[in-house]
Amino acid sequence: MAGAHGTRFPVAVWALTRAALLLCVFKVVTLPGPDVTGDVAVIYQGWYEVLKTGTYPLDDVTWQYPPAAALAIGSPAVLPFLGYASAFFVLALLCDAVAFGLLLYAGGRSGRSIRGAWVWVAGVPLLGPTAYARYDLMVTAVAVAALLAGVRRPRLMGALAGFGALLKVWPVLLLVGTPRGRATRRSWATAAVVAAVLAVVCSAAMPGALAFLTFQRDRGTEIESLGALVFQVARHYGWNGSVLLNYGSVEFVGPYVPLVSNAALALTVLAFGWLLVWRLRARAFSAGTPYDAAFAAVLLFTTTSRVISPQYMLWLVGLAAVCLTLRASRMGLPAWLVVAATAVTLLEFPLLFSHVVAGDPLGILLLAVRNGLLVAATLTACVRLWRDTVSGPRRRDGDALAVRPDADAQSRANVP
Repeated sequence: MAGAHGTRFPVAVWALTRAALLLCVFKVVTLPGPDVTGDVAVIYQGWYEVLKTGTYPLDDVTWQYPPAAALAIGSPAVLPFLGYASAFFVLALLCDAVAFGLLLYAGGRSGRSIRGAWVWVAGVPLLGPTAYARYDLMVTAVAVAALLAGVRRPRLMGALAGFGALLKVWPVLLLVGTPRGRATRRSWATAAVVAAVLAVVCSAAMPGALAFLTFQRDRGTEIESLGALVFQVARHYGWNGSVLLNYGSVEFVGPYVPLVSNAALALTVLAFGWLLVWRLRARAFSAGTPYDAAFAAVLLFTTTSRVISPQYMLWLVGLAAVCLTLRASRMGLPAWLVVAATAVTLLEFPLLFSHVVAGDPLGILLLAVRNGLLVAATLTACVRLWRDTVSGPRRRDGDALAVRPDADAQSRANVP
């Protein structure tokens, strides 16, 4: 295990960078561009006031989250001596610290690396104050804990993944790479039970728990998404659509937008089809396969989405960090591509967001680079996952096969 001396530097860098984030969200330091803390101080706090009346925000189409998201929105109540926004930022810091601590601990074990902790140390502040001004960091901390629980604690992994899915859907993808056998049965069953129980409890406690499904269905093509690049360029050649604040994000509205939105949905369906084929054909599951598969799955989900909000990068940074806790991880390149994409995301939002909205050459360039990095990371991660588990699975030094909780694990370690 890494000694205390080896962890002091990453801890010091984490503390300095998080102090900088706090200075930004508390507006001691103000960055150019839109005020990213408005979502907490206005939207989240408004939802909180509605939730206190005993109902979900049924009249607000910007409420597009699963029912357990109410826990994150209501979490500042645990710090009643602070104002809502201040309490939220402090809780975001605590969740950040928990995720960092888990990654640092995991990286200090035999055969592991603190590279994962460094990805987290670097990736979160590269997103700027948005990292602490959205509840995605809280969800990502749950996802990091779930993956690190892994096949050694499949029920804990399943419980955390199920809880995460009721917070923001995407953590259900953490289970795509669990080894066949008891690990899969236990983790998937536990996730299903936890998610079902939470959904029933939330629905019984307050009306409108499932309203988010309708609000999500009606969303269009957000201007930062991959598909939006079509309209970013097309409006310079006579396309007569417009940019509007719609369903809580800045979207394109006009001719052919539904076509591009449906194409994005089709790409997402194809991506999940690829994941299903991979799952059926994978022949070998190494210690890193659950990490790599989750990372690849969330990359696919994010890159093909109609909406790529800046805070989505936190999901990818967290999963990339988990992958790199393994010394023999093959996800180094896509992980650092994600970190680079996160840095570009800070430039396009909030620093130079006016250029993105205007669709001028600088705005288009920023989106092309950021989304290009995401596409490259996605393709690289998927190719490496396929090669390692399907077309050419092989054992590498330091990458022992995943430990299975069932007695016949050894005999099935390399069998579909």
